[in-house]
Amino acid sequence: MSYLLRLVVPDRPGVLGAVATALGTAGIDIVSLDVLERGHGIAVDDVVVDLPEDRLPDSLITVAQAVPGVQVESLRPFAGPLDTHRELDLLDALAHGGDGTAAALLAAELPRVFHSGWAVIVDGAGQPAPLAASAVVATSEAAPSFDGLTLPWLPLAGPVLLPSDDSWLPERWQEMAIEMMAAPYGAGTRAVVIGRSGGPAFRRSELLRLAHLTGIAATVTHLPPA
Repeated sequence: MSYLLRLVVPDRPGVLGAVATALGTAGIDIVSLDVLERGHGIAVDDVVVDLPEDRLPDSLITVAQAVPGVQVESLRPFAGPLDTHRELDLLDALAHGGDGTAAALLAAELPRVFHSGWAVIVDGAGQPAPLAASAVVATSEAAPSFDGLTLPWLPLAGPVLLPSDDSWLPERWQEMAIEMMAAPYGAGTRAVVIGRSGGPAFRRSELLRLAHLTGIAATVTHLPPA
């Protein structure tokens, strides 16, 4: 079974090596590592690991936090193919897929790029007002329904974090602690929304990465730039 650990670690030489050693000693194999943020003396890392069948997921937290200064921000099951060139593969597919399939492809693939649960592309024309079904341009698997929601943050002038306690969120979504971020998609009123239930909250580095990626995606699919 694979899991995704989000670690907050002291940003100094040897700490990540100590984490790797601790995990390896416990028989836990590191599959991949993404550095999300660095600054103010800490680093935030996403680590995908394979857990032996005889180990409980909670043991990952115990092992990682045994290294002084290391905190586990979240632990989630990880499924799907692992690809260290996710963004490049997505942009290449968009460039060869044509305008008609771009939105569907982007919504389907962004959850894998960002280790999130789902993605939706909406057209915010006429907002703030209840969103019509036709305004949902594309969705990935597992995405909740946006039909009838009022999205006061549309149309977007730039990327935004959408925390799980925002007042516009349905009560059910707040109970599920759905964390989201959104970025403009092209020069019109479209926006890409990415979400995951139960956290962790998206970080600003992920938001900037999304804005950069959607900007490039709009360019390669010949949408007018934002």
